[in-house]
Amino acid sequence: MLLNVSYSDKKITKKIDEAVGKPFTLKERFKMGGIGSPKLGIAKASVEIYNLLILDNNTNICNIEMRPKGIIVGFRSLLESYALIIPYYKLTIYKGDFAVYSVHVDNHFIKVRSDTKAIQKFFKKLLDHKADNLPTSIEDL
Repeated sequence: MLLNVSYSDKKITKKIDEAVGKPFTLKERFKMGGIGSPKLGIAKASVEIYNLLILDNNTNICNIEMRPKGIIVGFRSLLESYALIIPYYKLTIYKGDFAVYSVHVDNHFIKVRSDTKAIQKFFKKLLDHKADNLPTSIEDL
């Protein structure tokens, strides 16, 4: 689900927390070695996200925040902040062309350049965390 998160709204915060879980505690963040990605350059995006990104002339970048039950892909357009909320059971990550990762959910996708070791290391950590926290049966959903 794609949401405008520019302003603090309890309904949106509740919706995000239900979908991907509450943020990790500080202790858990240290134990995991961080939960956020470095800056990710956007190479390509689905139509709805692309239409938001072309509204300004800034460099198209995003970041990924890990949560207990999913991830949040955040990006900015004009003066607004947007978040793509992706629970792990809907998340699909492809390693496509040379140095490009593709993050898919439902009808949205973002392709990001992975041209540094830090980005590749983050995606490995993300995939490991997803594998550990994926529901094991349909009743867990």
